[in-house]
Amino acid sequence: MSETKKFASQADLEEKKITFSQISEHAWAYTAEGDPNTGIVIGDDCVLVADTQATPAMAADVIRRIREVTDKPIKYVVLTHYHAVRVLGASAYGADHILASQDTYDLIVERGEQDKASEIGRFPRLFAGVETVPPGMTWPTMTFTGKMTLWLGKLEVQLLQLGRGHTKGDTVVWLPGEKALLSGDLVEFGATPYAGDAYFKDWPKTLENLAALKPKALVPGRGAALTTPDEVAKGLDETRAFISDVYANVQKGVAAGKDLNAVYKETYAALKPKYGHWVIFDHCMPFDVTRCYDEATKYTDPRIWTAERDIEMWKALEG
Repeated sequence: MSETKKFASQADLEEKKITFSQISEHAWAYTAEGDPNTGIVIGDDCVLVADTQATPAMAADVIRRIREVTDKPIKYVVLTHYHAVRVLGASAYGADHILASQDTYDLIVERGEQDKASEIGRFPRLFAGVETVPPGMTWPTMTFTGKMTLWLGKLEVQLLQLGRGHTKGDTVVWLPGEKALLSGDLVEFGATPYAGDAYFKDWPKTLENLAALKPKALVPGRGAALTTPDEVAKGLDETRAFISDVYANVQKGVAAGKDLNAVYKETYAALKPKYGHWVIFDHCMPFDVTRCYDEATKYTDPRIWTAERDIEMWKALEG
């Protein structure tokens, strides 16, 4: 880690190849080689979109691909959590309802503006057409706690909160009839989990709750769609292993009385051989270790990231 790294994902300028694929009878995956994914459910009478892309300009490509396979109206947008890169494209869909957990709504109230500024600074390429984002926040029009069931004609779609992990408001979209799951950022595949707003102690148990559904297919937050039970299990296991490895290394450093800088360097060195090839590894690690150190010391809940705090943390840890 001797040379100074460009902040977050500002050096990531390479365009990604988009894949739009069917993973079950009614579920589709819009994936982009490790960029944020979008999940789509095409019901009997309408369409549901989970995670919207970062801007309306980028959401237009999702809509174009949906229109290649159906002309049914897009009635529902689901926000699996509050992060700007997932929600700020929502206005493009013209949906009747924007659905989120009450916890996600509360996080938008508490930290939405700061998160918006923070993420736009971290991911310039992922906010292509940022000028198309309407002023202010993306607000849910309907919230739930625990579980909400939607009927897209005769197709049952469940929105479930199965525990805290990536954020406290994480929601998954579950099609029980075909055992297809849209996980949001609770599960990644070949991509480093961002854990700057995470609950490290809770996340592995939440993944166990996902596994208990026995999904046959899964759209992760980043990475390729998982289309067999074995692939799904691998995605769950690898996400769990990463979160557990970060937490174990940070706990070890905290127990030894080491400061954040030392813990970061040791944790990075320990995880690089196993996970360094995953996309956004260098971007995520400073945020992940900082949050984990907070949780292992004195901050039960994640502190708010601002654009200023991002830069201060990066300079302190990456020089």
